[in-house]
Amino acid sequence: MAVVLVTGLLGASLVGGCSINVPDPAVPAQEVTVPALATPTITPGHDAEAVAAKDLPFSAGGTLAPGVPVGISNGLKDAPGWKLAKDDVAGGSEYLKTDGCRVAAKVSTNQSPLVRGGDRESTIALFTYLDPSILPEYLKTETLRWGGDPEQPGPVVEVLALEPPAAPGAKVTAIIARLFGTAGSSVYISVACPDASALAAARAEVTRRLLVVPPSN
Repeated sequence: MAVVLVTGLLGASLVGGCSINVPDPAVPAQEVTVPALATPTITPGHDAEAVAAKDLPFSAGGTLAPGVPVGISNGLKDAPGWKLAKDDVAGGSEYLKTDGCRVAAKVSTNQSPLVRGGDRESTIALFTYLDPSILPEYLKTETLRWGGDPEQPGPVVEVLALEPPAAPGAKVTAIIARLFGTAGSSVYISVACPDASALAAARAEVTRRLLVVPPSN
C-alpha cells in the first residue's frame, strides 16, 4: 500500500508543479528563437568512484553528480526464503518471503520539487508529502549499504526510517527512504511482516542485501 501511495503522490507532485502562463495582450510579443541542442552537463573534477568508496551521510549528498540518479540492487532475491515477485516494474521491485513478509523497493527520479535544502530536510519533506501527519521526530536515522559487495564490509548511506504503530491484527511495517537532492532521485523501501520478530529479521536482510547503487559519471 505504501509503494502505491508513493508512486501516485510523487507523480502528482510533478504534475502539480506545472503552470500555464497566459500572455498579457498589452505586452509586445517576443521574437521566437530556434532552440539549439543542449550540451550534456559535465561536472568538472567529479570522481564517482571516490564518492562511491566512502560513506554517504546526509551532509555529503552534495558530492554526487548533479542529475545522475542513484539505483538500488535486487540482491534480496538471492537470500534464503525470498523470491522476486516483481522485477523493476516502473522503477520498483517486490520480494516475498516464506514467513509472510513483503518488501517493495522503488527508485524515483525527477524529485526536485521535494528538495528542501540538504538531503535530511528533503527526505523529511518526502515523508511528510506522503503523509502530512508524520512529524520529523517520528523518523530515525539508519543506514543501508552504499554499493560494494553484500558479502563484504563496505561503505554505508544514511537514510530515514519510520515504524508506524500497527493496528490490532494488522501487519507491522517499516518504511525506509532517502531523497538525494543533488542527484534528483530517491529510494523508498517498505517492509511488511506478520509480527515484530519477522520484521526485525527482514529489515536486517534488507540492510545487507538491498544495496543503494551510487551513480556513475
